[in-house]
Amino acid sequence: MLDYIRIACAVPAVRVGDTEQNTRDICDKIAEAENAGCDLVVFPELALTGYTCGDLFFQETLLNAAVAGLNEICKYTEKFPALHVAVGLPLVIGGQMYNCGVLLSGGKVHGIVPKTYLPNYKEFYERRWFSSSEDLCQKQVNARELGVAGNYEIPVGRDLIFMLGDGTRIGMEICEDLWTPLPPSTLLALNGAEVIVNLSASPETVGKRADRRELVKHQSAVCNCIYAYTSSGYTESTQDMVFSGHSIIAETGAVLTENSQELQTDYLLVQDADIGCVRSERRLNKCVHGKMESVRTADCGSKPLRSDGSLYKLNKLPFIPQTKQARTEHCNSVFNLQVTGLAQRLKTIGAKAVIGISGGLDSTLALLVAVEAMRRLGRPISDVCGITMPCFGTSDRTYRNAWALMEKLGITCKEISIKDAVNTHFRDIDHDPNAFDTTYENAQARERTQILMDYAGQVGGIVVGTGDLSELALGWCTYNGDHMSMYGVNASVPKTLIRWMIAAIAESPQFALAKDVLLDILDTPISPELLPPDETGKISQQTEDLVGPYALHDFFLYYALRYAYAPAKIYALACRAFRDDFDGETVKKWLKVFYRRFFSQQFKRSCMPDGVKVGNVSLSPRGDWRMPSDATGRIWLAEVERI
Repeated sequence: MLDYIRIACAVPAVRVGDTEQNTRDICDKIAEAENAGCDLVVFPELALTGYTCGDLFFQETLLNAAVAGLNEICKYTEKFPALHVAVGLPLVIGGQMYNCGVLLSGGKVHGIVPKTYLPNYKEFYERRWFSSSEDLCQKQVNARELGVAGNYEIPVGRDLIFMLGDGTRIGMEICEDLWTPLPPSTLLALNGAEVIVNLSASPETVGKRADRRELVKHQSAVCNCIYAYTSSGYTESTQDMVFSGHSIIAETGAVLTENSQELQTDYLLVQDADIGCVRSERRLNKCVHGKMESVRTADCGSKPLRSDGSLYKLNKLPFIPQTKQARTEHCNSVFNLQVTGLAQRLKTIGAKAVIGISGGLDSTLALLVAVEAMRRLGRPISDVCGITMPCFGTSDRTYRNAWALMEKLGITCKEISIKDAVNTHFRDIDHDPNAFDTTYENAQARERTQILMDYAGQVGGIVVGTGDLSELALGWCTYNGDHMSMYGVNASVPKTLIRWMIAAIAESPQFALAKDVLLDILDTPISPELLPPDETGKISQQTEDLVGPYALHDFFLYYALRYAYAPAKIYALACRAFRDDFDGETVKKWLKVFYRRFFSQQFKRSCMPDGVKVGNVSLSPRGDWRMPSDATGRIWLAEVERI
């Protein structure tokens, strides 16, 4: 259900030429990986002999000892049928010697992948010893021919994809194969490989660690795959170079983990990776599909993956970077996109910006965007028109903040109380003004929108929408009320990000005069302020009490749309991410609310106004999200009920 795979990069303290000791060390690392609950363990290039054997590779004694070591390792894996092992050694196939990676489990060699691109420059002379996979004259080899115990055919070639018990597909390449314009991993990914392992021996030079990291990140991104790279440690021969032991596990363009030291050996790096993420990305990204080169599949048995994903790092606020520097940069980038989008729209139609100012988070961010857009256009800030429209639920705090913010920013300010207009409307439709129901609330939202629209026509402006992504996902907006505008600058900004954005903007010099009021707005509870304040004049209606915590809903939204995860997986991830905040029943309660509202409120999103996309989740019906308004969420809700 969770679709995680636990991978170990194993770097033993290799002894060059000592296959017996290397075999024991490899078996020890296999046992360590088994104890860690791994599904796959990857060893370095030529780990059985050492990469730096030089002309010793021509020695039959070494080659026979390597095969003997492989037999011992193969037999050892019978103890751990759920663990798959990728190990490197030299093998003679059809009379030629190849630098090979072997995948084995359960006491059987499932396939052999020879290295394709052999370096023959500077300190590397592999062509002196090895042949390329392109020189192979056979597609399989009998185990007895290799000297491996048993009598069965083993597929050989760079075109192998290893199929694990649950359908997970693994491809393999070796070191320099990755450093080529068209790596074998690209062809394997195009043919369905979801996990790529690289058995490497990479010497360290100044700056190479960063280059290696970027290359692995890049390949995992362009192939939409999990990429596990394991390199030989510094116990290789240091006659002419030092090997780093650099190991990296990346997923779709992000490094999940890497070893901590620049030069390291004798360690195990363990990490969970999300195959569900890879599969989702590939369904969305049709570029990772094709058959440029035929492949063969090697069946590796029926054991399912056993990782529960507990080693996979989760951010309970997935829309927000976790470090202060990254968060500030992200917020500024989003703000820049919002400003650019609105400025272009205002420039094209030559309009002013009209905004309803409530003193809350959403309208505050929209106002800051509008002010900066006017500044960039070289137009007077007074071309931004802010209207505060107090009614039954307006609190003293938000009213004061709305006025203070407009005045400090220097925009055109206006107050229009809507109490009389709404009461007149209640009389017109024969509604009891003491019935605090949906009609009571929606009438206020629609009256405000009517005023904004008509005032915009009066001054030659457009209404800038304030509603955010989280509200759109839940339908927490009044149809043809705050749901409507001429341009929605917050349309793809989630509620959990808006607080951080205002905090970042408050620190910028151009908004220094408004800093104090911005900080007070950040401290104000989130509320639509549609019901009367309490007897002390404070906000009585808090949104998160009604619809649920936005932190949870944004988490649900991110994984439901970004990766299309099933409700059961989202629930499991949310319980893990919010284990210190909510119990399982609370998470389930709000997950049901999320799916119920998400499906029932699509009709509002189907006619939402234009708005700039700023992140990788958007609900625009013209862009990222196309869903029929009458689709039913029954099977999603049924899955939640079964949790």
